[in-house]
Amino acid sequence: MATKDPTAVERANLLNMAKLSIKGLIESALSFGRTLDSDYPPLQQFFVVMEHCLKHGLKVRKSFLSYNKTIWGPLELVEKLYPEAEEIGASVRDLPGLKTPLGRARAWLRLALMQKKMADYLRCLIIQRDLLSEFYEYHALMMEEEGAVIVGLLVGLNVIDANLCVKGEDLDSQVGVIDFSMYLKNEEDIGNKERNVQIAAILDQKNYVEELNRQLNTVSSLHSRVDSLEKSNTKLIEELAIAKNNIIKLQEENHQLRSENKLILMKTQQHLEVTKVDVETELQTYKHSRQGLDEMYNDARRQLRDESQLRQEVENELAVQVSMKHEIELAMKLLEKDIHEKQDTLIGLRQQLEEVKAINIEMYQKLQGSEDGLKEKSEIIAQLEEKTNKITAAMRQLEQRLQQAEKAQMEAEDEDKKYLQECQSKSDNLQKQISQKEKQLVQLETDLKIEKEWRQTLQEDLQKEKDALSHLRNETQQIISLKKEFLNIQDENQQLKKIYHEQEQALQELGNKLSESKLKIEDIKEANKALQGLVWLKDKEATHCKLCEKEFSLSKRKHHCRNCGEIFCNACSDNELPLPSSPKPVRVCDSCHALLIQRCSSNLP
Repeated sequence: MATKDPTAVERANLLNMAKLSIKGLIESALSFGRTLDSDYPPLQQFFVVMEHCLKHGLKVRKSFLSYNKTIWGPLELVEKLYPEAEEIGASVRDLPGLKTPLGRARAWLRLALMQKKMADYLRCLIIQRDLLSEFYEYHALMMEEEGAVIVGLLVGLNVIDANLCVKGEDLDSQVGVIDFSMYLKNEEDIGNKERNVQIAAILDQKNYVEELNRQLNTVSSLHSRVDSLEKSNTKLIEELAIAKNNIIKLQEENHQLRSENKLILMKTQQHLEVTKVDVETELQTYKHSRQGLDEMYNDARRQLRDESQLRQEVENELAVQVSMKHEIELAMKLLEKDIHEKQDTLIGLRQQLEEVKAINIEMYQKLQGSEDGLKEKSEIIAQLEEKTNKITAAMRQLEQRLQQAEKAQMEAEDEDKKYLQECQSKSDNLQKQISQKEKQLVQLETDLKIEKEWRQTLQEDLQKEKDALSHLRNETQQIISLKKEFLNIQDENQQLKKIYHEQEQALQELGNKLSESKLKIEDIKEANKALQGLVWLKDKEATHCKLCEKEFSLSKRKHHCRNCGEIFCNACSDNELPLPSSPKPVRVCDSCHALLIQRCSSNLP
């Protein structure tokens, strides 16, 4: 057996220790979950290991008093190579209580770790090997490949947050001893770790199953929501159809009411025109009668001779006129009653304008009642016309009698004064009758005004119906907006269905992946069982490739052959073949590859 270089063994040991300390520090810091302080044991051990790595192969400088072997010299060189490190160097020099270069170097390492730039600073040193040769021997760890490996491992420390108090610590007198008990593991610890790994895997599976259950619950809730949305959609469609039918019915009723209102307005206008013509004719007749009476008065003054015989006839005629007057008063009372009835009906109409259908029916009934009242009025007017005709006939009789009185005027000159007084009394009575008839005209005018007001109320009713129509139009617009909302809900429903289908597909894919992963795990377990019988060569024991006998390095890495268990380089083990232990192709060395191919060719018929 060839003896190994002791310096190479030292470098390998320091590299392994650095790996263990850095790995343990990162794992413990992540599980700790807080910022690290100076009393944290894995952190203290890391600084001790780094100090040993930096001291390896350091040259001894002789002085007048003693030998000087310190790592502060190469660390101080970082300021020249990396300008950002000037702050660390200045702060280390300004720290009180640091008397030795070793204490300054330890403070520098702690500040570099807090800045998360230790790997960058040491990389600058390793690149400049010409400058490092002044401080280190040629076989030192910082001058070989192991130094580059350690610098690469230091990059992982950027994950850690440390808060170290450098001022109060006694860094000069600390003793750097590596505690190997932190890195040695018992079989119980390994079993506990395996149990913890199994428990973690079971918990992961449990969490995955719970996640699947949650997703299934969300899917069921989506189903229920889709069903509720479909029910609400059907209800909205039914309500829309009902609303459309109601709108069509209301429009038809509006058209009917408008046509009926137009007919009623036409009839009332015709009746009003007829009454106006009748009133004008009555006025004209009254005027003519006044003129005739004046002439009669003048003639009576001249020709009143035989009035004594006609006094009884005149009294009878006056009695007839009184009876006529009573009849006229009764007619006026009837007219007043009709007016009051009309006012009551108008008040009833104003109070009963809440619902459109009931209002229209009551309006129609009241219009029929008004037509009956108009018929009664026309009958009363016809009676008045008959009475006026009777009065004119009486006037004609009076004229005839006056002609007879003219013949007897000569005989009644003595009683002229008496008859004049009586005639004056008669004229007063006639004037009273004329004033009464004027009052009747005034009352007729008031009736016309009332009818005009009634017409205005009808117009107001029409306006209210128009307002109701506008309200119905607003409701139709609201129904249109509800339609749009319904369409939007349908779109959301379709989107939810799409999401549901996508989630189902994702669940199916996850199930397929789970089945595939289970199969892979079983294959790996079978491969591990098959490989347990093989003897694997340790990485530390192999320094050269078994076939090409070249030395392993960073560029020439180590690879195990899955058939024989030996270690080869990449060029000598770049073959892959399926083995009996694993059906999938695995890495095999060149010699095993040739042997396996020969066996396969010999087994073939």
